[in-house]
Amino acid sequence: MCIRDRPNGDYAYCEGLLRREDRDRWLASLFVPREPRPHIHALYAFSLEIARVHEIVSEPLLGEIRFQWWRDALEGTHAGEATANPLAAALLDSIARFHLPKAPLLELISARGRDLYGDPIESVNALEAYTQATCSNLLRLAALILDGEEAAASRDAALHAGIAYGITGLIRSLPWNSGRGQVFVPAGILQAHGASRDDFAAGHASEAVLAALADMRAVARAHLDIFYAKLPGLPDKSRPAFLPVCLCEPYLRLMEKPGYEPFKTVIELPQWRRQWILWRVAHQWG
Repeated sequence: MCIRDRPNGDYAYCEGLLRREDRDRWLASLFVPREPRPHIHALYAFSLEIARVHEIVSEPLLGEIRFQWWRDALEGTHAGEATANPLAAALLDSIARFHLPKAPLLELISARGRDLYGDPIESVNALEAYTQATCSNLLRLAALILDGEEAAASRDAALHAGIAYGITGLIRSLPWNSGRGQVFVPAGILQAHGASRDDFAAGHASEAVLAALADMRAVARAHLDIFYAKLPGLPDKSRPAFLPVCLCEPYLRLMEKPGYEPFKTVIELPQWRRQWILWRVAHQWG
């Protein structure tokens, strides 16, 4: 590969990773204008890479080492080593092209650090802070890539859209997270219904657990409502960045169907339906 072809290869790597491992965001990216699309791929591929660190390391220290490598890459330490990594190279190129702030990406890394230890989330506020760092920050940067300037409306919308998207994703991933001893339901919600972390470790879908998950869905929907109320005020250019959020409500409704078993049911939509929802919403928002 000649040197001038390298950036294209780096971005192709990011798209391939996203297409395999995060189908929803990849499908949503198809409705983003072609020119900025690779940079959206780089942003979300980075998020995916950071999110799965806890899945591939055998002990927290190894995860901390990986996170520090990414911090160094973002902060410019050992630049040559970072740009040899196709994902890092694409991300750093996108940051430079669009003058993206690095602080939201560093916050994302720090938030994912809790995943290494399975620390409990004590309150709804803590859950919102976690999903803000891991999801809202990404939407904020994606909107900045598309719009060129960060409007206050976009930043506020990203906050609520990301929290809704993040909480919905955490409930969807309950069968996998609980198997690894991870519980993202706030302790305050568990206590309010008489549920415990032990219920999740045992995969026991008690009435208390189901009530706690209903509260989680209510929190997600509350933020969805705020996002949709702010949607008319969003700049047209930034709106495609928020398309993944339109899949939240269909997923939440699947969790309310008869026969839903939170520790067993895979919450998934057929690809044709996801594509149709994204297509319909993209035209409505456009």
